[in-house]
Amino acid sequence: MLPSYARLLLLCLLLPLQLAAQDAPKPSPYDSAHFDLFHPVPRNRLRPLRPDRPGVTESPFTVDAGHFQMESDALRLINSREEGTHNREWKAAYTTFKLGLTRRTDLQLEVPLYKVTKERQAGETDWQRSRGFGDVNVRLKHNFLGDDQDGPIAMAVVAYTRLPTGGKAGSGAVEGGLIVPVNLELPHKWNLDLQVESDMNYDREQGKHYLQVMPSIAIDHEFTDVFSFLVEGVTRWDAEHTGWRSSINVAPIFTVTENLQFDFGTHLALSKEMDQEFFIGFSFRR
Repeated sequence: MLPSYARLLLLCLLLPLQLAAQDAPKPSPYDSAHFDLFHPVPRNRLRPLRPDRPGVTESPFTVDAGHFQMESDALRLINSREEGTHNREWKAAYTTFKLGLTRRTDLQLEVPLYKVTKERQAGETDWQRSRGFGDVNVRLKHNFLGDDQDGPIAMAVVAYTRLPTGGKAGSGAVEGGLIVPVNLELPHKWNLDLQVESDMNYDREQGKHYLQVMPSIAIDHEFTDVFSFLVEGVTRWDAEHTGWRSSINVAPIFTVTENLQFDFGTHLALSKEMDQEFFIGFSFRR
């Protein structure tokens, strides 16, 4: 049996270790396991559903490894005016399919099932119409920080290529770009999202690509477990126009289950040549 002074010394040595173990943060469920496409994250360990919609500002969070997510514009109307031309687009069932590849990376495929485009010059009454399948968009998202939502900041990068599969209803050439979304978790169930997007778009009439830059900022608040509300500011610059074009976007969001969310909203143009949009859609995870 140890003498009393030895027991006291041993207690002094072990006590700090015991207190440190109690104060240490609980490990994330991802720390002790390696999940990928063929070894899915168990359903009881899924992160909260954090889709890219409904705003322009996307989420830096990826789909859990081995799981599938679908985000769809059930219907979207886009009105725009540019240099005496009035454009109107109807998009139906524009759906993005996502697949979690690894702990921090997912692969996305945007499939535009149906699109109607109408164009009318100033002073004319007849519309020029085109309709059909839109341009397919292939995207890859990788999260660099905070994907497990164990801290207040999360950041990712999204690279995409849009393929000219839409014929007259599409852009007419390959397009692409990079998106950097950042999320800041604020107290009292507020979230602040920041994003910078840079695109190489194609002008069918001039037959050339041009640069577009689009920063945005969004804030949302979770009023209840079911209802939250998003307010977003978006501004856009491109090499074909002078100045910046801006809009304010609002969208109510309804969380039905842990894996199903509905939303609708509008983009209110603050500049003459900025698009005005109305939409309704949903997100679903399996």
